[in-house]
Amino acid sequence: MDSLKRQKRFEVLEKRPVHEDGFVDEWPEEGFVAMDGPIDPKPSVKIENGEIVELDGKKKEDFDLIDSFIAKHSINLDTTEKVLAMDSQKIANMLCDPNVTRDKIIPITTGFTPAKAAEVICQLNFVEMMMATQKMRPRKTPATQGHVTNIRDNPVLIAADAADAALRGFPEQETTTAVARYAPLNAISIMVGAQTGRPGVLTQCSVEEAEELSLGMRGFTAYAETISVYGTEQVFTDGDDTPWSKGFLASCYASRGLKMRFTSGSGSEVMMGYAEGKSMLYLEARCIFITKGCGVQGLQNGAVSCIGIPGAVPSGLREVLGENLLCMAMDIECASGNDQSFSHSDIRRTERMVGQFISGTDYISSGYSTVPNYDNTFAGSNFDATDYDDYYAMQRDLKVNGGLVPVKEADIIKIRNKAAKALQAVFKSLDLPEITDEEVEAATYAFSSKDMPERNMVEDMKAAQDLMDRGVTGVDVIKGLYNGGFTDVAQAVLSLLQQRIAGDFLQTSSIFDKDWNVISAVNNTNDYNGPGTGYHIDDDLWKKIIDIPMAINPTDV
Repeated sequence: MDSLKRQKRFEVLEKRPVHEDGFVDEWPEEGFVAMDGPIDPKPSVKIENGEIVELDGKKKEDFDLIDSFIAKHSINLDTTEKVLAMDSQKIANMLCDPNVTRDKIIPITTGFTPAKAAEVICQLNFVEMMMATQKMRPRKTPATQGHVTNIRDNPVLIAADAADAALRGFPEQETTTAVARYAPLNAISIMVGAQTGRPGVLTQCSVEEAEELSLGMRGFTAYAETISVYGTEQVFTDGDDTPWSKGFLASCYASRGLKMRFTSGSGSEVMMGYAEGKSMLYLEARCIFITKGCGVQGLQNGAVSCIGIPGAVPSGLREVLGENLLCMAMDIECASGNDQSFSHSDIRRTERMVGQFISGTDYISSGYSTVPNYDNTFAGSNFDATDYDDYYAMQRDLKVNGGLVPVKEADIIKIRNKAAKALQAVFKSLDLPEITDEEVEAATYAFSSKDMPERNMVEDMKAAQDLMDRGVTGVDVIKGLYNGGFTDVAQAVLSLLQQRIAGDFLQTSSIFDKDWNVISAVNNTNDYNGPGTGYHIDDDLWKKIIDIPMAINPTDV
């Protein structure tokens, strides 16, 4: 037998896309372990005089800043001792048992310590996690969130793409910048475009935290979610932050009527080199508890931009769904990741999303790329604009509401053109660099930024800074829209700012419908209790979902 001769099937297999992915054996000492790490703390709690003096095996005098914050702000002292005495497998059974409703479980899960939370999640297999997720998401109706960016920071294309995405069903849209100084123009562009596509869509611009807050206070954005928290003290302090500073920032947003979520995700501590030998799930549990203690309505988690790390270790994608579930079990809105390029394999990309997609989360993707990944300045998403028809087919195949609806080409052309023209009017009114008719036409039909005429980026950036120096606000945008003849879009932006004043959407899992009705965990509570209960697709939505462009109508044959 020739030892150098290859078996041909192995040669073929090694050329498959999955072999371009990274995989690594467990290395617990450096945090390369997804769940149930060998030195993860064991659950414990001790209360004296209304104060936690022992938490998961640590005495109060040994607490780090995260332990101290969690002990003071994140745990229900009335129930925690009783909860920790309960068998973790029994609690896990309750989580996936359809006969035990969400409202019966929340008083238990909010009495967890981080180690107890991780121990309970470790009892569940992937299917059981999906069963639990179906009933534990706070809002009954699932949805998804989209990225709207391009590598040129072209504002006309952002507006057109935002309108396109709004028509497809995204109730939240997020942009960022390739060049930081473009932030004000990008924020205005996505807001105008989204409100053109469908009144009620919430938009944000993810940039440096002080700038992001400033954009929100000026009325250019309606929510934020890139306020990061971490599971070890060293990683937290390397970012010049603490749980208390993040809590203060959260209150700044809330006081100005801005919805906001924190962001965390397994793998960040490993990437930074300070995992302290703990499992990814345990460290993520600490992040979730910090979020709960800060009083924030939601969390973007599920590995997010660090997905390559849990995706490389055994049981890593099970851990990702587990951390999403734990977020929901702590009664927090969950934007469940699926927003980062994850794998060269289409099969693994679908595997990554299937748990959240089938069971439904508040936001199945915290950033489905509504543009080709080439243009996604968040470094690409698990699914992008070229996957729309596959996504529609999956919804139709499984009778699942993944948050999107098929659209007609003529409708998309019309709305993209209107959004580009609306932004053209705003730029003219605000004395910003001209948007030409050629750019409007190009944005209407563009696939990516490669199809757009070049803009003078230096002049755009100067104008963006001047806009901030002049104190321009959302009111000025409304005036520009109104004076430009886009009265309906002006009314939509005005309604958005009015909602900021009312603050009704500062509730867990809140989105708006097209008539500005708030849909949240308060008035759309998840009441799943087995077959025939909980969320069901209504007839009107089902007609839209099944109307995919590839379907043949037998009467036309």
